[in-house]
Amino acid sequence: MQQSATQAYQEYIENNQTRFVEELCNLIRIPSISTDKSYAKDVHQAAEFLKNELIKLGADKVEICPTAGYPIVYGEKMVNPTLPTVLVYGHYDVQPADPLELWTSPPFEPRIADGYIYARGACDDKGQMFMHVKAFEVMMKTGNLACNVKFMLEGEEEIGSVNLETFCKANKDRLKADVILISDTSMIANDVPSITAGLRGLSYLEVEVTSPNRDLHSGLYGGAVANPINILCQMIASLHDENNHITVKGFYDKVVELSAAERAEMAKAPFDLEAYKKALDLTEIHGEKGYTTLERASIRPTLDVNGIWGGYTGQGAKTVIPSKAYAKISMRLVPNQVSSEISDLFQKHFESIAPASVKVKVTAHHGGEPVVTPTDSVAYKAAEMAYNATFGKKPIPQRGGGSIPIVAMFKKELGIDTVLMGFGLDSDAIHSPNEKFGLFNFKRGIETIPLFYKYFAELKK
Repeated sequence: MQQSATQAYQEYIENNQTRFVEELCNLIRIPSISTDKSYAKDVHQAAEFLKNELIKLGADKVEICPTAGYPIVYGEKMVNPTLPTVLVYGHYDVQPADPLELWTSPPFEPRIADGYIYARGACDDKGQMFMHVKAFEVMMKTGNLACNVKFMLEGEEEIGSVNLETFCKANKDRLKADVILISDTSMIANDVPSITAGLRGLSYLEVEVTSPNRDLHSGLYGGAVANPINILCQMIASLHDENNHITVKGFYDKVVELSAAERAEMAKAPFDLEAYKKALDLTEIHGEKGYTTLERASIRPTLDVNGIWGGYTGQGAKTVIPSKAYAKISMRLVPNQVSSEISDLFQKHFESIAPASVKVKVTAHHGGEPVVTPTDSVAYKAAEMAYNATFGKKPIPQRGGGSIPIVAMFKKELGIDTVLMGFGLDSDAIHSPNEKFGLFNFKRGIETIPLFYKYFAELKK
């Protein structure tokens, strides 16, 4: 009896899973931190690693494409022009590992314990991106590659994908595809599969408040000169009202309100509030009045301070009134909000609430647009079928709270919709100390992705 493609996939994965994990660990060991120039050599090394891997697995036209920043690794396998083409996007750069003292093991020395790989990049996005590389291997080695495939793996996602749009504009023909496949999101739970059908946008800024022209003795000048840290804290505190509603004028003007029926559908997703609080060591939840925890973290816009500093922060005491105080502020956006417009609204508002005793400077960093992906497309249905086959239950469509700004850019520049097949969990501590990725999730991703190709090719006929 001839072995089916699904059986061939499963057998190959079972026989090679240990090696797949070892190879992922080798990639994770490369500290490819894109935001820190001192790791530039490591970022390039990660690109070389992926280039060599794609060549070894039989991809064609594999190259490291230079950009004004870190390179993009491109490769393809065009098996038949009549078949649909899948464009796989992922990123090989990672967040800094700080604060190092909070890690239970070195962040770039992968530790396997309790069914997880603990390391920076284990989930975001090396583990999830590498699932696609290994799924490609599974399909190639079993002779069951059902679609053409192209890879576009970048090294600047964690710093805003600053050169990706330029690359896409210059390579529209090369990047032609029927769908873009990304695994950089999460599921509800290992026994509750879900597919992300929407993402929030992002506006990220830095603010600077200045008062005296130099640091001053707090005894000689205290009470007579405005303290920039005090003023900055007052200004930040005023950005939310008593209902945790954002006070920036015009902020909510374009926000799309979901209907009662849509909110009721969202509420069907299983969610244990007490377990949520316990996992985060919280006695009470917090957020915008009138919305549930899941809604606050997905369909509502937010404003958060991501960092604040100024004055003396070293050991011991130094009694100064600092010259300057700083904060980094991010706003997560929902459909119809435009990142550049929100940045402008914030700047005008922040400048307007500054007292005359200080000077304020607002600098916009990177941003991105919110996106809702269609759940009635052939590609989404193929993903749904693939999850159903491996998890044994239909995945729930959900709105993600995070941002992947390039999804909206891909639609705008390439005209291609994206399917977000995430296999991480919210508990994976991405961007935090002790980031982890489940061995179950890594394997399940490698099992599910080839089935997406299979069902996508069948549905596209």
